[in-house]
Amino acid sequence: MTAPENTSISVEAEQLAALQALSTATVSDALDKLGLPGSLYGLAPLGPGQRLAGRAFTVRYVAAGSPPGTVGDYLDDVPPGAVVVLDNQARTDCTVWGDILTAVAHAKGVSGTVIDGVCRDVHRALGLGYPIYSRGRFMRTGKDRVEVAEVGGPVTIGGVQVRPGDVLIGDQDGVVAVPADRLADVLAVAEEIATREEGILASALAGATIAEARAAFGYHELQRKGTK
Repeated sequence: MTAPENTSISVEAEQLAALQALSTATVSDALDKLGLPGSLYGLAPLGPGQRLAGRAFTVRYVAAGSPPGTVGDYLDDVPPGAVVVLDNQARTDCTVWGDILTAVAHAKGVSGTVIDGVCRDVHRALGLGYPIYSRGRFMRTGKDRVEVAEVGGPVTIGGVQVRPGDVLIGDQDGVVAVPADRLADVLAVAEEIATREEGILASALAGATIAEARAAFGYHELQRKGTK
């Protein structure tokens, strides 16, 4: 009775690994071609060489009330391999992630953190090699300034709605979010785009002009919605 579930988990793991092997630029092009939003605007990696992949564990913040609520102990519930996704409404005047959270997340095997906002205590993340994507860094605490409004609901990150379980992929260009129910579709299109771009490069390096190589492999239609 467990075989179908195990098979499903195996296929999902393979798809996630295959998607992680692609660049965010390629995945972004695939999302464009499928008419899906997913490129998280304004978020950048904290340090060089960062890569991130995993399913979203979402937390949404709002301005603190009176009396102020908690900034949250949600990390206890984040499973290994997940990506913590924090919607702080793009605020850059106070942080919602620091060194304690970084150290515990790293120890738990969390894949990384994506913040529509800022982080602090960046020495910890850089020292551990823990991936963080955010709008920057700022030392002022979010305690008594913001509070958790919801854990495990839809959030908006860089202008894109991210739901729990959606797949986040990050590299040096930024972060993309792939809807959970479109993972296979996005992967298939992204792999096709990657194959054709490799063909363009090989052709150009072999002596073809850029124009010839691009025309041969349909470069200008790779990301265009509704084209093959």
